[in-house]
Amino acid sequence: MHDSASLSFDPERPSDFFYTRAMELGISGRRALVTGASSGLGLATARALVAQGVHVVIAARSSDKLATALTTCSPSRGATISSLVADVSDPDQVLQLVEQATEILGGIDILIANAGGPPPGNFASTPFAAYDVALRLNLLSTVAMCQAVVPQMQQQKWGRIVAITSSSVREPIDRLILSNTARAGLTGFLKTLAREVAGDAITVNSLQPGLHLTDRLSSLYPDPQALASSIPSGHLGDPDDFGHVAAFICAEHAKFVTGVAIPLDAGARHGLQ
Repeated sequence: MHDSASLSFDPERPSDFFYTRAMELGISGRRALVTGASSGLGLATARALVAQGVHVVIAARSSDKLATALTTCSPSRGATISSLVADVSDPDQVLQLVEQATEILGGIDILIANAGGPPPGNFASTPFAAYDVALRLNLLSTVAMCQAVVPQMQQQKWGRIVAITSSSVREPIDRLILSNTARAGLTGFLKTLAREVAGDAITVNSLQPGLHLTDRLSSLYPDPQALASSIPSGHLGDPDDFGHVAAFICAEHAKFVTGVAIPLDAGARHGLQ
């Protein structure tokens, strides 16, 4: 039930009515696990979800960074937020993470699958062993999380899975051969999964960020702001804007959006798809 005050209509400010309705995503009270959420796009997504009244568990490898991340979140509508330490590149830790998050939340309705990117490198500089590490981090971690959460989503006949990948899936980025390879494989997995679970009212999508002002971008480029000229909008992406889009993909109203990979790059990539 909507608060009647929140839907009041002022004829002098008609836009307020439509803005209030547009921001109601219908997911207040839902339960989300967000990985790779101690900073950057994962944390921004967690912030957007708790602002919508979603109960959230954030996960990452560093307990110190998680503690700092929690201080930046402002839960709304009775939502709660807590943290768990886990390395999602380890399948055993993934299973433990999902079990612990399920215990804390009472179930998982929303999975935001995110992980830091592997180190840069090209074909000549990248040893074979590095591919195994990258695949575990940026492909198999999400496969393991999906295997752990999908059965409960199927049982409750509702679920949202959103993976944060990269615009490199559409247009591979020089010197990021490991990320290009692993995330492309993940995109194929997600598309296949989306078709298989659509009948259970579960949506599966990915978001492909372009150049957003994050720690990852700063680690790859000495002067991230210099990259703004390569973006049609003329500026780097704001992680919080990304988070709001991710939250919308989890909305009740987005139930017909599944099996898609959405670029969020301000038009930087040249392809038609």
